[in-house]
Amino acid sequence: MASAAERRMPSHVAIIMDGNGRWAKQRGLPRTAGHREGVKSVRAVVEESVRRGVETLTLFAFSSENWQRPRTEVNILMELFVSALRNEVKRLHENQVRLRIIGERSAFPEKLQHRIAEAEALTADNNRLNLQVAANYGGRWDIVQAARRMLADVQAGRLQPEAIDEQVFAEHLSFPDLPEPDLFIRTGGEQRLSNFVLWQSAYAELYFTDTLWPAFNESAYGLALDDYARRQRRFGRTGEQVETLAAVSAYARG
Repeated sequence: MASAAERRMPSHVAIIMDGNGRWAKQRGLPRTAGHREGVKSVRAVVEESVRRGVETLTLFAFSSENWQRPRTEVNILMELFVSALRNEVKRLHENQVRLRIIGERSAFPEKLQHRIAEAEALTADNNRLNLQVAANYGGRWDIVQAARRMLADVQAGRLQPEAIDEQVFAEHLSFPDLPEPDLFIRTGGEQRLSNFVLWQSAYAELYFTDTLWPAFNESAYGLALDDYARRQRRFGRTGEQVETLAAVSAYARG
């Protein structure tokens, strides 16, 4: 079977799921109705990722800044999170999807923390898709907590300051065992990173769409993946160098 790279498929897709509130407002519904409808889009994107052979999917569900939203909305988001874990984890497990929550989870209600631990334990050995949900997460928080971990290692004598480089730093971030995002998608029409996987997305291809998250179905996701497949990723090289390397690699494979 051809690899994701050979099929011009991103190995890791990161998505900011934006537009739930606006979707609901356009229909005269409360914002929370948009969040509930957005769960269906999560299911659709997970299933399409599995079908297309994406290896890692990271979804931005709740940022560290979202605590500033109205208390009623935050409470419903927490309830939705618990409900989704309860209702979706069995389906994820049956489809060999590994679930991981990244972010500062200590701020969550104890019931939610317990659900998270159960879901991660149940799906820990699955290997068809790595599904990461970023909750109470911020890219700057991730960088700061990595710096703190390195400082602790230095103080304990496990790490020498002169040994710290980009690779060592990355090993202290939230998901050092997984590849960095190849494709960064934001729905809802905004064109900013909003403090999401800042370090890890340094070389990600950016894709912005006006489609609001509850309307982001398999077809909309497919457009983003197809757009990625048409791009040439250079990583500092010239286009000619990339084409030459691709030709040499293809020749070497036979």
